[in-house]
Amino acid sequence: MIFFDKHLKEFPQIAALVLLLLLLAFGTVPGYLVGRWQWQQPQPPATMKQLRQLRQQGLTIPGWQNMKQEEMQIGGRKWSMQVVKKENSQQEAILLLLPQKDPKDQPQVEWTELNGWWSDIYGWQRWDVAQFRSAEFSVTPQGATNSENKVQARFFRAATKTQTFAVLQWYAMPNGGDPSPWRWFFSDQLAQWGKKRTPWVGVTILLPMEPLGKVETTWDEVQSIGKAVQTALMSSSL
Repeated sequence: MIFFDKHLKEFPQIAALVLLLLLLAFGTVPGYLVGRWQWQQPQPPATMKQLRQLRQQGLTIPGWQNMKQEEMQIGGRKWSMQVVKKENSQQEAILLLLPQKDPKDQPQVEWTELNGWWSDIYGWQRWDVAQFRSAEFSVTPQGATNSENKVQARFFRAATKTQTFAVLQWYAMPNGGDPSPWRWFFSDQLAQWGKKRTPWVGVTILLPMEPLGKVETTWDEVQSIGKAVQTALMSSSL
């Protein structure tokens, strides 16, 4: 019984590994048989043009005014950096977007690179992370009434010597979002069976907050911005 219980607990991990192997096998064997590797000639997402424009022009968010937008090098990649201001309010936020740049581009946990970066608006300072937790919110696709897309995200407080921010991070996809690249990988493999692709955009929202305060006090506002960004991305770029 001890042996059985031990392996029963390991079943989800084993099942995930088997599924991954099946996806790889079914995705690569047909290409091998015809002498064409799928990862060498991947089909681009249907919204590739919109994704490229997103990096250059930024995102239009209903209810928020775009104060500044520019391409910014962070680590080895170029992001869109926007400063947005809520209409009829003094509330501002920073929106960092990393759109998929080409058919071979994959999310690579860019959150590590962001931990060592800070905008020259506030000086080049490394931020300290605290009060980290997983977060979840849902959005309704444009034109849908009875369906919701769930977004899993990273939520935490980030502080430099001069600024403190509530931070929300995830990879946005057409059917929701997740902070891990794995959900995109499985979604993209399934999409390729139907000769389609799953586009993605890395999202980081930074909302100024009380210096070294409780990040939970900002959740309602951060969640509201997160919903607006995900909805805008699904309707315009994903």
